[in-house]
Amino acid sequence: MINKRLLVKNLLAHNDENSFYDKKRFISIGEKEGKAKFLKHVCALANSNPINNSFIVIGVEDEDNKIVGVDFFDDSKIQNLVNAYLDNPPIISYENIPFPHLPEGKVVGLVTIRSNGKVCALRKNIWKYYGGAVFFREGSISLPKAFDIELKDINSEAVATIELHARNNIELTLDAVINFMNNRHADLTSDYKVFKEQFVVCWAGNKKKVNNKNYYSRVDIELINEQVKLFYSALDEITITYDDDSFSTLEFVQLGLGSQQKYFPLEEMVITFSDNGKYTINSKLVFEPPQYDKKTLHHVLNINNSLLQKLEKKIKLNQTEEKDLTHLPATYLICYLNGFEEAKEQMELARPLLKLANKRVYGSLKESLRILRKVRYN
Repeated sequence: MINKRLLVKNLLAHNDENSFYDKKRFISIGEKEGKAKFLKHVCALANSNPINNSFIVIGVEDEDNKIVGVDFFDDSKIQNLVNAYLDNPPIISYENIPFPHLPEGKVVGLVTIRSNGKVCALRKNIWKYYGGAVFFREGSISLPKAFDIELKDINSEAVATIELHARNNIELTLDAVINFMNNRHADLTSDYKVFKEQFVVCWAGNKKKVNNKNYYSRVDIELINEQVKLFYSALDEITITYDDDSFSTLEFVQLGLGSQQKYFPLEEMVITFSDNGKYTINSKLVFEPPQYDKKTLHHVLNINNSLLQKLEKKIKLNQTEEKDLTHLPATYLICYLNGFEEAKEQMELARPLLKLANKRVYGSLKESLRILRKVRYN
C-alpha cells in the first residue's frame, strides 16, 4: 500500500513539474474556465503517460513548493465530469491528504490519473478549447497536438521509483493512529477498526443517540494506511456502520426554510476491503430535494439577493436581516434545487462577501456549494 502523504512529498521533491506530474495552488471546477483548464491537464497527463499513473498535487505554492493546503473536497463524482467531456477518458481519483501542520479542514488534494492506453481528447467545446482537441505535456506545460500522434511510454521507471519510496510501514501506521485519536481529536469520540488484517480506518466526531441509532457530527474519517481523509465535515451529521468486510457512512444534510429544518439523506459511501490487499469505494447519491411553493421561493430569493446587495454596499444589517443571513446558503440551495438557476450564480457571488462579513455563514455556503456540486455531477 502507498502512503499518499509520502507520495506527495516524493513528487514535490522530484525536481519540478514534468510530463507525469503537475501542481496547483487550487482548482475551481465549479467555473467554466477552471473546469476547462483542469480537463486540459487531465487529458495531457493521460496522453503523456499511457501505461502508468500521472498526478496533480493541489494546495502547493508554485514558486517554493510550500504546502499551504486547500479545503477538503469530497467530489466523488469527478469521474462523471471527466467522462462527460473527454473521449477515451482516463480513470481518475481525487484524494484528500492530511498534513500535520495544516489547519483543521485543510488538506492537500491528490489527483491520480490512469490512462486507458488510447488517445484522450476533448469530446465537446468548453471555454476556449474546441471539441476534438488533443493535449500532451511538454515539460510543465500542457499543449495541443495533432490527433494522430503516437502515445509513448517514457516515465514508467521514474513513476515506479517514486511509488516504491512511498510504501507504507508499521511505524507510520501506528504513529498515525495514535496521533489521530490522542492528539488531533482528543476532544471527540474516536474509534478505529482493522479490516482484513491490513487496513486501518479511524473516525472521530461528536456522538449522539437518537431512537437507538448513533449519529456523528464534526466528523473526520481517515484510511490510515494510505493517509487519505475519506470524509470531513464541520456541519453535517452521518451514521457509521461496518462489518468484517466493509465500512459504510450515510451523510445527512439539514435543509429547510426559516426554522422549519429537517435532515435529508444525501449520500451513502461504502468501502469494501478484499483479502488481496485491495479496496473499492462506491458512493451513491440518495438525495431527494425538498419541494416548495414557487411563489414562496421567489420571495426568499429576492430577500437573499437584497442581503447580498447590502453586504456589497457595506450597509449594516438589522437583527432580522442577520438572522436571514444565517439561512442564506441553505435557502439559495433550496431555490436552485427547485428550478431557480440564478441561485447558483448568486451563491458564487456571495463567496467573497461572506468571507469578509461572516465566517460562520461562509462555512455554511461552502457546504451548500459542495452539496450542489454532488447533485449536478450525479
